[in-house]
Amino acid sequence: MQSSQELRASPFEWLTATVGRVLISILIPLITFFGLWQGFLFLRDSQAPKFVIVVVAILWGVGGVALLYFVSNWLVEQLPGRMTRLIQPFLFVGPALAILIWFLALPTIRTLWISLFNSDSSQFIGLGNYLKVFTDPNMLEVFRNNLLWMVLGTTFCVVFGLAVAILADRSRFESFAKSIIFLPMAISFVGAGVIWNFIYEVKDKADAQIGLLNALWVGLGGEPQAWTALIQPWNNLFLILIVIWLQTGYAMVLFSAAIKGVPGEILEAARVDGANEWQVLFQIMIPQIMGTIITVSTTLVIFTLKIFDVVIVMTGGQFGTSVIATEFYRQYFTNRDFGIGSTIAIILLVAVIPVMVYNLKQFSEREAF
Repeated sequence: MQSSQELRASPFEWLTATVGRVLISILIPLITFFGLWQGFLFLRDSQAPKFVIVVVAILWGVGGVALLYFVSNWLVEQLPGRMTRLIQPFLFVGPALAILIWFLALPTIRTLWISLFNSDSSQFIGLGNYLKVFTDPNMLEVFRNNLLWMVLGTTFCVVFGLAVAILADRSRFESFAKSIIFLPMAISFVGAGVIWNFIYEVKDKADAQIGLLNALWVGLGGEPQAWTALIQPWNNLFLILIVIWLQTGYAMVLFSAAIKGVPGEILEAARVDGANEWQVLFQIMIPQIMGTIITVSTTLVIFTLKIFDVVIVMTGGQFGTSVIATEFYRQYFTNRDFGIGSTIAIILLVAVIPVMVYNLKQFSEREAF
């Protein structure tokens, strides 16, 4: 074993190790990015067949990075033992931090900066775009729609997911029932939008009734309705229904796993003491899985705040159904108003951050799954 004198580093060794950590955590990512960038330029300008380019890209990307880490790790291991232990973690964490800074932090800062300029970024206007966004009736409608998505979408996904998890847990057909409920999760949001477009359709080009919902409605004596267009603002509910259909399976799986983790002795003891099933559910089972309920709810809130695919496929944000993400797309890429578009993006980021922080806090304070 090493003596205490050997484990205690001198100020010079500490300074050397600190400088080494900083240099390696900076140098290795730079080397990595330089190598990957040069390979990208080579592959982009190559005239080789696509199959060859794909194979080279895989070998270059995976093999090159692995070799880079292997050589760097070998170099660090040649240092004295204490310095190796201090520097080695930064060798592997450094590239990840650099990627986060390059692809997340810097674009966020740049977007914030652009949001302080006019539409073509030629004039600094400060918080003018933010004032315009929060006073524009169209944007207030967008915020209202996102609030509907956040409240109704999250609530119904959690309630239905919890109900299915509890009921299926007592059924002989548990696996089959859960598979059916979870099945929509295998469908992309774009695919789900296409499917539900057929369900909500009014008439096709031949003026024939093809929408399933309208067929049922007409069969009950009603008139065909443009469910996602004319019935405003309730047409948003028909879009929210799609996400409920998709995400209930996600909530169900997590709730089911949490319910199975509740000690059966506690439930049995409560029943023996005379508690009915509602009391067992609300006073024992739900408090036991509250961590999972909070985690699923906050995750769904974040998801509904960023909803884009379903709206863009179903209505394109028309008929009073636009949400923050679709409005950002329209302003930035269609209207080419970079100032307003960046402002909306920053607002979406600010809206998501508190929920993410709360979610992470719950992870750190209690076991959620």
